[in-house]
Amino acid sequence: MAGEINRDYRAVEYIKVIGLLKGSFIFMGDLIRELDIPVRVDFMEISSYGNEMESSGNIKILKDLSHDIAGEHVLVAEDIIDTGLTLNHTISLLLSRKPQSLKISSLLVKKQKHHLEYPIDYAGIFMDDVFVVGYGMDSMGYYRNLPYIADFSAP
Repeated sequence: MAGEINRDYRAVEYIKVIGLLKGSFIFMGDLIRELDIPVRVDFMEISSYGNEMESSGNIKILKDLSHDIAGEHVLVAEDIIDTGLTLNHTISLLLSRKPQSLKISSLLVKKQKHHLEYPIDYAGIFMDDVFVVGYGMDSMGYYRNLPYIADFSAP
């Protein structure tokens, strides 16, 4: 994935990588360390889960960006695209702030479930509809520190 991003952005001065907290922080850290181009980072925390295992559809911005993205090349780093509802809202909001370009990267994509209205420019793994934890992803705040991704939906 980093190789594709390096090729696509080789002619730009820098990119702004926006991590969607909290789940993306490990993926984003690993991704940006593999980029050869200058990177600026920022974070947003947007919630639609609460303590549930499925998106509620009720979107809340808990932390907004620290800096304006107008005119910048933006890459959103997402841990997992589940239904895509939260990301649809987030991308619409970011596009309203007039970046020069905006692309989406996601470590995981639920292939049968997502209804994302925007293209996924960089996808890691297409997966079945199971609830996963580890590598930054959690269940009620736990398991983010697992060094692997585990299926948490099994009994």
